[in-house]
Amino acid sequence: MKIICVGRNYTEHIKELNNAANETPVIFMKPDTALLQGRLPFFIPKFSNEIHHEVELVLKVNKNGKNIAERFAYKYFDEITVGIDFTARDMQQQLKSKGLPWELAKGFDGSGPVGQFIPVKEMESLKNINFHLNINGELKQKGNSSHMIFSFEKIISYISEFITLKNGDLIFTGTPAGVSRVNKGDKLEAFLEDTKLLTVNIK
Repeated sequence: MKIICVGRNYTEHIKELNNAANETPVIFMKPDTALLQGRLPFFIPKFSNEIHHEVELVLKVNKNGKNIAERFAYKYFDEITVGIDFTARDMQQQLKSKGLPWELAKGFDGSGPVGQFIPVKEMESLKNINFHLNINGELKQKGNSSHMIFSFEKIISYISEFITLKNGDLIFTGTPAGVSRVNKGDKLEAFLEDTKLLTVNIK
């Protein structure tokens, strides 16, 4: 199982980080050790003073595929949830300023918790999915799949040009605006529509 992530997929998030938009999806990866096991808390790592939350819709791939045509991409995922792409923003900025890869700022242990998956068939429309993140009961991020620059189908088709997708792979599809630092004692709750699918306590 591998975790593939999409960056810069919401216009307002691109603006808030002063990044440039891309004509194709920005792709990076997390190792499987980025998943939080069970209900373990997320421990802020010693190497960063600025861990940011990024709530995202996450797809679970249900069969192997290579060079998938966009019109057939819907056949390659059948479950969806919300996840959090924890990012060591200070480390990321340092690495980017030197022109270096920034996987360490994204792929560290526990940096990719995901919620309970639900069948895609339960969603009324994949093009109109609401999701949001509360911290300590306060709304921090809110998004809708209709605001994605690259659709689920485009993401799957594009990734499969370069990387063979396999059953069980996870795809983080990008975060909306509102990212900010997390602190010890915070309680993060991520929702798909009005259903809470993920809770993460920060230690």
